[in-house]
This record gives sequence, structure tokens and C-alpha cells, in this order.
Amino acid sequence: MKLVSIHVAAQPGGRMIARRSVRAVAGRGLEGDRYHEGRGTYSATPGNGRQVTLIEIEALEALQRECGVRLAPGNARRNLVTRGVPLNHLVGRDFRIGPVRFRGLRLCEPCARLQKVSGAKVLPGLLHRGGLRAEIVAGGVLRPGQELKPLRQEKTR
Repeated sequence: MKLVSIHVAAQPGGRMIARRSVRAVAGRGLEGDRYHEGRGTYSATPGNGRQVTLIEIEALEALQRECGVRLAPGNARRNLVTRGVPLNHLVGRDFRIGPVRFRGLRLCEPCARLQKVSGAKVLPGLLHRGGLRAEIVAGGVLRPGQELKPLRQEKTR
């Protein structure tokens, strides 16, 4: 269960750039990314889940195998690409990648905008496996190869 790659885009619809490392800032997002800077397509719209997005490399591999659509990790328009982690199970849970603590908020379903910007026919091949929207609870530096660990849930009374 690990982080495979990191991608940020400085502008809405801009090319996603792979990074060897990035600083995750609690409450803001990934440095250098459009949402961290408040320039994302939906930055002016109230709501959460825009600080960071994740997708499983296995979902991209399945998209190619099942639908014949090859989508490079950066073209998936998600910030973090993981391997060996069922991201859907992290909705409502805290997890760590390296020193950074995240909270999974909701699924990041594919949309017509993703299809338009990526130039690939991703619908319905990524339906219910388009990734996870998360917020950064405690920041730090992310690097590919870091382990992803779900954190134990606190029992509520």
C-alpha cells in the first residue's frame, strides 16, 4: 500500500505535472496545485473535498483492460496515485501517507469535465472507482514510495 506518483496543475484544465515531492498544507492542499492557490475550476463554489484527490493505479489498469482506454496517471486529473489501497474504503476514515494525515471525505466520481479535459472516454469505465476526495489534517512532504496506512477508528460512545 503505497504512493506511486504525485501530480499538480497550476491552472484549471492545465496539464498535470508529475512531482518528485510536494508539500501538503493542512486546510489548503498541495503546494503548486490550482486548488491550493484558490484557482481551481470549483474554488469559488462552496464545498469541501478539493484539497487533494487520489486514484488507484489498479483502476487505471482496469480501465485499459476492460474498456481499451489507456489513461496515464497524470491524465486522470487526480493528485495522488496509489497502489494496493482500496480507496473507497477510506471514505469517512483518517489515513497517513508518510508524515501527512488525511481524512477521506467522499468518492471522486468521474465526470464529463474529466472526459473532456483528459480527452479519453472514461465514463462509465471509472464509475465508482474514480478515486477519493480528501482533506489534509496534518501537513508534511509527500514523496512517491511512501506507505499509505489507514488509521484506527476511534470508538464513539
